[in-house]
Amino acid sequence: MLVKTYGAAVHGIDAIPVTIEVATDLGVGYTIVGLPDTAVRESYDRVRSALKTVNCDSPRQRVIINMAPADIRKEGSAYDLPIAVALAAIKGVIPAESLDSCLIMGELALDGTVLPVKGALPMAIMAREKGFKSMIVPIANATEAAVVNNLDVYGVNHLNEVTGLLSHTLSIGPTIVNTREEFKKAGESFDFDFSEVKGQENVKRALEVACAGGHNILLVGPPGAGKSMMAKRLPSILPPLTLSEALETTKIHSVAGKLGRGSMLMTVRPFRSPHHTVSPVALVGGGSNPMPGEISLAHNGVLFMDEFPEFPRTVLEVMRQPLEDRKISISRARYSIDYPAGFMLVASMNPCPCGYYNHPTRECTCAPAAVQRYMSRISGPLLDRIDIQVEILPVGFDELTSTTESESSAAIRERVIRARDIQQKRFATEPDVHCNAQMNSRLLKKYAPTSPEVTELLKKALVRYQMSARAYDRILKVARTIADLDNSPEITTAHMHEAVSYRNLDRATWGTSVNKTPF
Repeated sequence: MLVKTYGAAVHGIDAIPVTIEVATDLGVGYTIVGLPDTAVRESYDRVRSALKTVNCDSPRQRVIINMAPADIRKEGSAYDLPIAVALAAIKGVIPAESLDSCLIMGELALDGTVLPVKGALPMAIMAREKGFKSMIVPIANATEAAVVNNLDVYGVNHLNEVTGLLSHTLSIGPTIVNTREEFKKAGESFDFDFSEVKGQENVKRALEVACAGGHNILLVGPPGAGKSMMAKRLPSILPPLTLSEALETTKIHSVAGKLGRGSMLMTVRPFRSPHHTVSPVALVGGGSNPMPGEISLAHNGVLFMDEFPEFPRTVLEVMRQPLEDRKISISRARYSIDYPAGFMLVASMNPCPCGYYNHPTRECTCAPAAVQRYMSRISGPLLDRIDIQVEILPVGFDELTSTTESESSAAIRERVIRARDIQQKRFATEPDVHCNAQMNSRLLKKYAPTSPEVTELLKKALVRYQMSARAYDRILKVARTIADLDNSPEITTAHMHEAVSYRNLDRATWGTSVNKTPF
């Protein structure tokens, strides 16, 4: 006898349909074929124990289990449940015809409990696209999968609920989620607010510009100046996720197993802050069992890298291509996977090993060569991809003890959203371009033209500070964003002045007295 059930395999952040064929033959024992990994090969013993809890013995014949397509590796324990259902159908506990339009995934404990799995959301999306009418998943994944409309999602706790549902002896209602209504009601509350930050108005302004244009930003300053404190407040001024962004972000976190029990769509932009001991694979993704890395988990959000020069050079250099292409392509002998990586990089660093180079009151104890070596840990090509570079100085005592309320994140966010709306309309006809930071040279000529007066100002700045040619495009992008914040169709000299001030590390005179004088 041959019975077919249907499951899914996750490839990247998408799912592929998998047909589980179970047949019996003369002999004893079992065989699982179709490129199963160790977890799949071990599933039969879990399934046999779980079937006993529903008074169903495994067939007393040789069992052959084929997982098609056979050239795609099947990984993980989520195939326990479809294999168990197929064996129950062979024994007559479940009618085989009830399995034709149902996708089933779940891990089984020895007592029949159905345990949660990774990737339920992309599996549900695939099930709807392939014409499945229903899907059975662990109860912990039901809300996540039910985000997909036009698909009946049943959450189950135990194998006996699955057999009762498929044999029509138990009535279980599908999980209902009104995606748009729930997403609209979901409020964004943040633990940190810019109203708690004393002083540092110039840095707050730079962060506002970065969020308004999607620019990468580097904060340079001594210990205790507030770099990490302000970086952690960035999500509170970023524009809210759109429904499509929320769906894509949730898919990535679902595949990585980062969603909690009963989670629905993510409504807050992700904020990832890996330690500087992170490995290249943990940062970009991959591994023996491919998983999204930190840059993909930060997709549509912020990747904060504190103590930037302390990251190994190999780790920093692997970010160059994702920063440019907004995706990471991982190619190995057994697989090739693309993960999205459209994140906003926020990095912070000390100006030197001791941390007090260019400090207004404390003396730096580092030799000039040591300062240069420390700064050179960040390569020119990587620095080239960071549009805004801001120097932070410590807050004075009077500002620190001031009782004046600082501007709230909500007020800053309103301006950021208005600027992003302008950019959305501007790039409506440009594919894969959503904000100013993503403009190439062609788009800069089209959307960021400058008057002769502004062009002359930029020329003087480049000559005065001996900036490299790579700074030219970056300054124009930032100037365009500043003009958007002012709701100005043209880039003015004031906008250009401010944009030039955000390229501290590009200046050949950085850290000297010349750096302090206006051009």
